[in-house]
Amino acid sequence: MMVEKVPMTAEGHQRLEAELKNLKHVQRPAVIKAIEEARAHGDLSENAEYHAAKEQQGFIESRIQDFEGKVSRSEVFDPKELSGDTVLFSATVSLTDEDDKTVKYQIVGVDEADVSNGKISFISPIGRALIGRRIGDEVEVKTPMGETYYEITNIEFI
Repeated sequence: MMVEKVPMTAEGHQRLEAELKNLKHVQRPAVIKAIEEARAHGDLSENAEYHAAKEQQGFIESRIQDFEGKVSRSEVFDPKELSGDTVLFSATVSLTDEDDKTVKYQIVGVDEADVSNGKISFISPIGRALIGRRIGDEVEVKTPMGETYYEITNIEFI
């Protein structure tokens, strides 16, 4: 069985590990303490605090499992170690649209995507259209709002 790698930037990997550490060493112990305190109140069948804490515990445990899986399967890319004139995962790409408006995106992992901060997933329509292209290439991106055309004006590994 092939284990599917989870590509992410070095920054995204550090953020994921920090969140995992917080879940394991801060949130998990806090919810265990809340369950113990709720148990001390007696009858569990009508104890809303107990049921809420157990539900929170389930949520935390599933997030821990999810994050541990992603960390163990991660393939970390540090853009500073890459170079070239081809758009690769973790590259920061400057684009000009049909109205000569310039946008800049870094191509990142699925969990790192944050369009408002210029980070797009490599599996997004724009991300897929850009991978493998070069400066000067025109790309057509099909979005829910129609087709948009961009010209790649710069590729950076920062």
